[in-house]
Amino acid sequence: MKFVADTHIVIWWYEANEALSAVDLRRLRTAEAHGPAVGVSAISLWEIALLHSRGRIALDLPLDEYLSRIEASPTFQVLPLEGRIAAESTRLGPAFPRDPVDRLVAATTRCHGLLLMTADESIRKSGVVALA
Repeated sequence: MKFVADTHIVIWWYEANEALSAVDLRRLRTAEAHGPAVGVSAISLWEIALLHSRGRIALDLPLDEYLSRIEASPTFQVLPLEGRIAAESTRLGPAFPRDPVDRLVAATTRCHGLLLMTADESIRKSGVVALA
């Protein structure tokens, strides 16, 4: 595993959204076809459920099936939240966005020594997490 996908990357993959960069699309297609899988923080599953419950995203499947598809996918591997990740999320400093989900995704990336796939400019500009 080399990468962790931010929540929007996962959503864009399943939507075939044109916002997904050509580089990220190639990485995900490679993961799907040949591995290794791209990591997804467990908190991203919660964020998808929350966004769906608030009507901010529409899903092509019922929520439980959508989340199960991610969990069973050859493209993604869900990375659990652990104590070290919770602790690391508090060490990202003031340059990093305050959003708790973003902090946990970044901490997951850092704790596993991976690169983060994200289009979030505030995360990219923070310089706190290694980027894909």
